[in-house]
Amino acid sequence: MTVRIVARGASTNRTTRPPDRRPASRQWSAWAFLAPVTLYLALFYAYPLYRNADLSLRDYTVRSFVQGDAPFTGLENYRKVFDDPAFGPALTHTIVFTAVCLVFQYAIGLALAVFFHQRFRLSATLRALFLVPWLLPLIVSASSWSWMLNSDSGVVNAALHVIGVGPVHWLTSPSWSLTSVIIANIWIGVPFNLVLLHSGLQSIPRNLYEAAALDGASAWQRFWRITFPLLRPVSAVTLLLGLVYTLKVFDIIWIMTKGGPAGSSTTFATWSYRLGFGSLLPAFGPGAAVGNLLVVAALAFGLVYLRLQRKQALS
Repeated sequence: MTVRIVARGASTNRTTRPPDRRPASRQWSAWAFLAPVTLYLALFYAYPLYRNADLSLRDYTVRSFVQGDAPFTGLENYRKVFDDPAFGPALTHTIVFTAVCLVFQYAIGLALAVFFHQRFRLSATLRALFLVPWLLPLIVSASSWSWMLNSDSGVVNAALHVIGVGPVHWLTSPSWSLTSVIIANIWIGVPFNLVLLHSGLQSIPRNLYEAAALDGASAWQRFWRITFPLLRPVSAVTLLLGLVYTLKVFDIIWIMTKGGPAGSSTTFATWSYRLGFGSLLPAFGPGAAVGNLLVVAALAFGLVYLRLQRKQALS
């Protein structure tokens, strides 16, 4: 039997390789790609939220912004907001404005999405025309609706006069001002719902409709049993985004009615602006507090949506 003895330090067949530095370089590359997004979120989202929270917890005045000596008041600004007589009407108007706009925007958008899903000759052209309200600047849309709903020279009252209906004071009557801004906001938001829901309809296999038609299902049964259930994830995203957008609508209401008359169309968004910038003695703290209430409401609905999505994924 022959025994081979390898001396210590002798070379072997195994060769030592330098340590792999690629994982570290990949990690730095990943951080480099994330840095612009992180910086953007920190500057334009995190810092404004922090400043708004700080405003709501201090007694800020114009002098305080210059000297930087605003005293800390805790939740005093929130107490002022809740005790303000305008809180109840503003909350009611915000809920009504948001709920009615969401329902009609989604219903009309879904109806149009199903209609354009039929793929007729002018489908693409008409669908593009329906996007015009969404593409227009809000100041143009709001100004156009202000002109159309004008009590004396508006085209809406002119059309009502033709059919024998008297003039309606759309923008100057407490009974109609909130309805007027709701109509304008629905008109602006329908194209957004149309685009999202139409894209969701494109992902539903057509063979499901063909099989249901062979089984004798009517058009309504195909919609209720196939379209609506399979469109539920897209509908949830559409409603959530519409909710967040509608909660913070300011431009349309301010341009058309400025929250009036007599606060009849005031929502939290316009009330927050009026408190902070609508007088010679601005109340920055209460105005920021009202704005934070909107942020909390949007965050709460977002968390509810995430919870529902998690339950749906687990089931």
